[in-house]
Amino acid sequence: MSETVARKWGDRRDGRYIRVPGLQTIMGYLYPKRTDSEVYLSDKLDATELIKYLEKVNAEHPEYKTTIFHCVLTCVARIIKERPLLNRFVQGYRTYERDEISLSFVAKRRFADGAEESLMVLVPKDDDNLDSISRKVVGDVKEMRKSEKATGGIDELLDKFAAIPRPILMVVIRIIRILDFWGKNPKALTEGDPNYTTVLLSNLGSIKCPHVYHHLNNYGTNSIMITVGTLHKEEILMEDGTKQIRDVVDFGAVLDERIGDGFYFAKSLRLLKHVFENPELLELEMGTHSGFDYDN
Repeated sequence: MSETVARKWGDRRDGRYIRVPGLQTIMGYLYPKRTDSEVYLSDKLDATELIKYLEKVNAEHPEYKTTIFHCVLTCVARIIKERPLLNRFVQGYRTYERDEISLSFVAKRRFADGAEESLMVLVPKDDDNLDSISRKVVGDVKEMRKSEKATGGIDELLDKFAAIPRPILMVVIRIIRILDFWGKNPKALTEGDPNYTTVLLSNLGSIKCPHVYHHLNNYGTNSIMITVGTLHKEEILMEDGTKQIRDVVDFGAVLDERIGDGFYFAKSLRLLKHVFENPELLELEMGTHSGFDYDN
């Protein structure tokens, strides 16, 4: 999906115009706002086997720590790679498909009240796997935390916008929204902005918080919001009918139903559970199919 694709009439810089069935087309007009079309999924992920796998992986490279959140990032990237409808968005009453997968998340500079947050974007490539993604995330976060202030990119741009007097800023934002509708916002405004990524994730477990419902935004092109809660022990009913105390992570996702139906979303979520139960799949490169049977 990272290959350069020739543009045609109707395409945007950040997506190719896709003709969809009549129902989806009309839904775009009946529910023009992304917040009118939210579907919320909430589930529990059995992370017992994943925790065992991470203990082994982290023992092999103690210089940096691979976390559950890194695994979620890798899993989500693979799901979108294998389930391309999840990489679509609706804007200006039309449906578009991105040329690349992009994952965004927020990282705090310090775990303290009042500490600034920084927006981070990850674009997985076909040769990426858990190891490379984990190294990228750890490296980027370390660089970000070296400074107490924005170090460039979207953070610095937002600081400049915030300094504009209110009446002028109101006009500027209205113009930006019009450009957003037509897909004409300059790259300087969209690059590094989580509102323009495939998935926006929130690692609430890092601040000891359970997963929550988080709305989508009408601005931008982001169609999926995911929250990951804390790791905890919970009694689970196993397939053989026995009950066991397992390591569990709560997981929540909000999706724009205009890019696909609930059946497609539910089948996609099954891969996430499968990878958590078979963590060795995280070692596969993104360009290699997981072999998971979605119809089984």
